[in-house]
Amino acid sequence: QVQLVESGGDWVQPGASLRLSCAASGGTFRSYGVAWFRQAPGKEREFVAAVKQTGSNVYYAASVKGRFTMSRDNAKNTVYLQMNSLKNEDTAVYYCAVGRPITSSLTDQSVYYYWGQGTQVTVSS
Repeated sequence: QVQLVESGGDWVQPGASLRLSCAASGGTFRSYGVAWFRQAPGKEREFVAAVKQTGSNVYYAASVKGRFTMSRDNAKNTVYLQMNSLKNEDTAVYYCAVGRPITSSLTDQSVYYYWGQGTQVTVSS
């Protein structure tokens, strides 16, 4: 079983940057597709970014494309989410998850079967 631990969440002002990390144990990211989701207060959890297990292309939600960058360090068994130009609406708990999605299901939460506990990101002035 894979355990995922997110870190790096913080309170920042609009326009700032943060880098989230997701470290895996009990398995390797190389064997899985990895995704970031987020859940804002009072809202449904939503897709942020993902990379399939068989490729290096990263897919982003329209709301974060151009501001967020997802990367994978297989040697460290860690995935990162670099978040730049943060906005108030980026405030949420951010989760990483692993599974074996196909391209058409990357945004589907049900295809990811291991989840981290989440890390809080608050963007506010």
